[in-house]
Amino acid sequence: MTDTRFSSLKLPQAQLNNLASIGYAEMTPIQALSLPVALSGHDLIAQAKTGSGKTAAFGIGLLNKLKPRLFAVQGLVLCPTRELATQVAKELRRLARYQENIKIITLCGGTPIGPQIGSLEHGAHVVVGTPGRIKDHLRKRTLTLDKVDTLVLDEADRMLDMGFAEDIGAIIETTPASRQTLLFSATYPKDIEQLSASYQRNPERVTAPDKEAPADIAQRAYLCDEPQKADTLIALLQQQQPDAAVIFCNTRARCEEYAQAVKSAGFSVGVLHGDMEQRERDQRITLFSNRSLTLLVATDVAARGLDIDAVDLVVNVDLPREAAVYTHRIGRTGRAGRSGTALSLVGPKETLKLERINSEQHKPIEVIEQLPTPDFGAKPPRAPMRTLAIAGGRKHKLRPGDIVGTLTAGGELSGDDIGNIEVHDFVTYVAVKREHAETALEKIKSRTIKGKSFRVRKL
Repeated sequence: MTDTRFSSLKLPQAQLNNLASIGYAEMTPIQALSLPVALSGHDLIAQAKTGSGKTAAFGIGLLNKLKPRLFAVQGLVLCPTRELATQVAKELRRLARYQENIKIITLCGGTPIGPQIGSLEHGAHVVVGTPGRIKDHLRKRTLTLDKVDTLVLDEADRMLDMGFAEDIGAIIETTPASRQTLLFSATYPKDIEQLSASYQRNPERVTAPDKEAPADIAQRAYLCDEPQKADTLIALLQQQQPDAAVIFCNTRARCEEYAQAVKSAGFSVGVLHGDMEQRERDQRITLFSNRSLTLLVATDVAARGLDIDAVDLVVNVDLPREAAVYTHRIGRTGRAGRSGTALSLVGPKETLKLERINSEQHKPIEVIEQLPTPDFGAKPPRAPMRTLAIAGGRKHKLRPGDIVGTLTAGGELSGDDIGNIEVHDFVTYVAVKREHAETALEKIKSRTIKGKSFRVRKL
């Protein structure tokens, strides 16, 4: 039987203490399989799904090898999307707390390149980014990878699906041949084998136990004609009363259409799709994760890399074409040991898709023909939190503690009234209980933080 204690690994005591302090009680299956290989210095192919704990599976070993006094990029993590890169960098920073002065930066498209160049000029130990933007920096010679000791390809199958094979190859060619290469993929198609054969040396392969359809996700499909879908969706949301739900549509236009339908029924809702500005996408994810929005209507851009544990309901307005995508979608719920519910609205043209998806589930999807009816007079509960956006962030030396100190000064608000605080380079998002949002807004407007006044608005 595999020892799942982190203390069974050869890690510094400070690193073990940090893991315990951030809630890492014992290794997940992919961590128990991957970490001994990663720590031994061997190349690795790991087959693991989103939400399996794979960031720690490669991050603990990567951080363990860093030389803090060497101000050069020693670790490079390539990710398919900015959402995943941001999530990975955030988790690596938590894992790196046991070491002082470790700098981890993200380099992704969709944001200005100028500030990224500025960050690189100050040196970085680890870079997490998307292939296109990493290649841009290499072309501009603002990024050097000749000291990379550990290269991670995260969700490699997704990167290949998105057409990044050539970019990945060009990036890898600029790293030392002596590097350790760790490849993580949810699936193992032929092009992953080719990628591994091209860039890895005798990799060890591990596969996490398959959890295609976790037993704690209740799955139901409602057979309804297209004109009935909006009313059925509203009725199901009224029945379920979720604290947090992700509603999947196949296109941007469908997202906008169904977001408007549930908004008109009184729900607090945001939209997330690939055609939005990156800043707006980041903001929507923040509002949803800090419970300022109850519903997120999304395309599959959110199916991977959306790291929000507390989603209790997933609804497929449109079924995806592939069973694997359905699995990724419903995997947004039922995480971290919680139960979840996945509902699908199935039109007459989608019944074959449903049969194909159902044939690959461990537990049959319950098919329901009797449709619920919405109550258009009912008012759903409002999202419990409201988010304030402060026009200042890391570049202004702001820290969460500074915000909490300002909001609780005078005693009108306590720490219990304050939710998540996300400090970005130039903006800080603060969640406060909805009933105290106006008080919190006035406090920040009327006081200084670290001797400076900052503009603030409610989102």
